[in-house]
Amino acid sequence: MFVLFTDFGLAGPYIGQLKAALFKAAPTVPVMDLFSDAPAHNPYASAYLLAAYYLAMPDNAVYVTVVDPGVGGDRKALVVKVGGRYFVGPDNGLFELILRRTNETVECWEIIWRPEHLSSSFHGRDLFAPVAADLVSNQHILSDRARFTPLEISNIRYPEWPDHLPEIVYIDHYGNALTGIRSNHLKSNCILGFNGKKIAAAETFSGVARGDAFYYGNSNGLIEIAVNQGRASEHLDMKIGDKIDIISV
Repeated sequence: MFVLFTDFGLAGPYIGQLKAALFKAAPTVPVMDLFSDAPAHNPYASAYLLAAYYLAMPDNAVYVTVVDPGVGGDRKALVVKVGGRYFVGPDNGLFELILRRTNETVECWEIIWRPEHLSSSFHGRDLFAPVAADLVSNQHILSDRARFTPLEISNIRYPEWPDHLPEIVYIDHYGNALTGIRSNHLKSNCILGFNGKKIAAAETFSGVARGDAFYYGNSNGLIEIAVNQGRASEHLDMKIGDKIDIISV
């Protein structure tokens, strides 16, 4: 299975062209959209989402991960293997939180192969998709030194990034605001602060009155701020990148 994690959006041609490239190379392999609206041009915030959500996908999936503001520049193109999963994408920190948290064996290669026709602005379609399609059919291609160069994992790490990011990293369809804080990082009596407002925890939406804000540990292990039957992003005027205070009581 291919799993897509991109900031391409569903409108416009980009996600369709990426899927078409995968279908052309591997027409029998299913494609799963994990995120098509990862934080745009923001591999930092996206890394916390990817690390939280990738484990819900099949163990042997090949991930096409494209949040790539440096496309066409000097950033490396990578294949990262974590256990039985392969991640294909740019060297810009997208994989940092996965690498930091996994207990599985990790390997990494730089993609030095380039297709005959490579645009300067769409490596997802022209470079990452063909490599992902090759990996689905034959993982042994990584031993081809004309196409792939092994890298030390230390060369792609971002140790300065925090383990838990107290920021908004995603606004979902319902207006809920996901943070980069893992739920096991907070005690149940912690209060979150935002723009002078204090936000307490609740286990479920029905645990607070309609229109009230609260936070909870979501189904993928991230702290999420919500409003019962409302939109936290509008009610609290939240956007991606906004800082969250953690207040112990």
